[in-house]
Amino acid sequence: MSHDQTEILQRALKREKAARKAAEKILEEKSRELYLTSQRLEQLLDEKSSQLEGVFENIVDAYVVMDLQGNFIKFNEAATKLFGYDIARDKINVVNLIYKEDYQYAIASFLDLKTKGFFKDYEARVYTKSKEVKWVHINASVIFDSNKKPVAAQGIVRDITDQKKSAEKLIESENRLATLILNLDSGIVLEDENRNIVLTNNKFCQLFGIDANPKDLIGMDCVAASEHNKVLFKDPDGFIQRMRAIDVDKKTVIGDELEMVDGKILERSYMPIVAGDQYKGYLWTFTDVTLKRTYRKSLEAQKQKYYNIIANMNLGMVELNNNDEILMVNHSFEKMSGYTEAEVKGKNARALFGAEEDSEILKEERKKRNKGESNSYEFKAICKKGKTRHWLVSGAPNYNIDGEVIGSIGIHLDVTETKNLEIQKEKLLSKLAKSNDELQEYAHIVSHDLKSPLRSIDALVSWLKEDNKGKLDAVSLQNFGLIETTLEKMEQLITDVLNYSSVGADNSVKVNVDLNSMVSELVSILYIPDHIEIKSLNVLPNIIGDKTKLQQVFQNLISNSVKFIDKAKGSIVIDVEDLKSHYKFSIKDNGIGIDKKYHDKIFKIFHSLKKSKDSSGIGLSIVKKIVNLHEGEIWLDSEPNVGTTFYFTLKK
Repeated sequence: MSHDQTEILQRALKREKAARKAAEKILEEKSRELYLTSQRLEQLLDEKSSQLEGVFENIVDAYVVMDLQGNFIKFNEAATKLFGYDIARDKINVVNLIYKEDYQYAIASFLDLKTKGFFKDYEARVYTKSKEVKWVHINASVIFDSNKKPVAAQGIVRDITDQKKSAEKLIESENRLATLILNLDSGIVLEDENRNIVLTNNKFCQLFGIDANPKDLIGMDCVAASEHNKVLFKDPDGFIQRMRAIDVDKKTVIGDELEMVDGKILERSYMPIVAGDQYKGYLWTFTDVTLKRTYRKSLEAQKQKYYNIIANMNLGMVELNNNDEILMVNHSFEKMSGYTEAEVKGKNARALFGAEEDSEILKEERKKRNKGESNSYEFKAICKKGKTRHWLVSGAPNYNIDGEVIGSIGIHLDVTETKNLEIQKEKLLSKLAKSNDELQEYAHIVSHDLKSPLRSIDALVSWLKEDNKGKLDAVSLQNFGLIETTLEKMEQLITDVLNYSSVGADNSVKVNVDLNSMVSELVSILYIPDHIEIKSLNVLPNIIGDKTKLQQVFQNLISNSVKFIDKAKGSIVIDVEDLKSHYKFSIKDNGIGIDKKYHDKIFKIFHSLKKSKDSSGIGLSIVKKIVNLHEGEIWLDSEPNVGTTFYFTLKK
């Protein structure tokens, strides 16, 4: 080999070594760069993994991962809280969570996940570990490996239980509202912003004679419908013009009155529905007020009628508020008081009319009205000219529609003349009572003064008989005997007259009287011959009365029966019957009887059917007065030679 060839080869080798060295240097630098890049990638991967782990753990909604057989392999904290399972300890398959009624829907959605690789907006119910049922919303997708092979599925699960409940409540409310509107007694039309019907009800169809279901009217043009229905109204053009004016003005209208051809009266109201600055629709209501208007007219007529009656009746009427201020008076009250309504309106009635001595009465009456009490009372009133009058007032509380007392109404009657008569009557009664007392006192004095001469005459006759003993013939002795008998009869007559006059003075104390015991004691002390039997058929009751006077009644009647029994075997029967407010007594005997023509006379003073020294004809008159004092009556039933029954009643 030549020297030149060697040099060429050396130079080539040198260049090759230099190139290799340069390549190694480049490779070394590239390796260093690659190493640094690799380190950076690993760091970035760790950062991204950490970030993803943070997102996974802290996401608000539940995040779950499961294998393709439905076994859960990862839960975040929200998922653990939602389902109640601890994924580290509990083995769970998605089938365990599916609500039984949603099973088919869940399986179909799982198949969609496998075939399509995802599903969205899945909503169904699930069971938690504690068997609580919850509504969930799920978006899910399949996880693929580097070879695009599906290896798992992941999903975001949101608890929508509260939303579902709220939605159900909203639907229930909407249904109730729709049902309410459908069955309202007013016709309802809800229009959208283009005046097309959104909602109407049965009453609207009924009022306007529309033979259709309210649902069939949805979407109908209200402007065209109004033109069609205007013929139903007495003023069709006025109906349309007013509706257009309302629509243009777009302000709330309440209570427009419409008169229909068939006589019905409708009340129309309008309300625009505004959201922000935009009109979103319009609500029209139509109410049949025919009956209300007819009733109102009738009520107004009745009100006018009764107002005329009140204004012209002869009784004064006054209406007051709770402060006793006069609100209204009628014409009769103006005449009674001397004031006009304008003069008394707003004035305090108690201060204006009440006499000072009756101010407490009027205050008490005001308290009664405030308590809701009604009653009548009398007070002394001062009229316009200072004249004092007596007014009888029938007062009653006045109520508002809520049942609250807002004042009172009084009907006034001027009883001044009657009051004066009462005062005169009281004076006369007082005089009469005084006269009766004086008369009774006079009767006692007279009886004493009359009895004293009689006793003197009786003593003188006794002395004459004693002084002339053996000297007087039979005729003289007989005459002296007649004088003594006459004196005894005269004394008995004076005693009976005094007793009769005393009966009328009902000043005794009424007590509870046991008539059964009283009559038993009376029978035991009276002289009853052996041939006469007295018996009671029933136990006699207790009544409130004057014991002494009641004793006189039974004593007189029993004694009369004993006195006039002429049979070998006498009988007196006492009985009683319970009436509503009185007791009816009877005393029956089998004596001589009384002819019917004398039945009325025997109760009159000084009428005696059998003249005797011990009969003055006053006894039955006294009995009648005593029975009358006890608010009863007396009568008899008798037949000559058979017997007599006296009947009398006494108030219980």
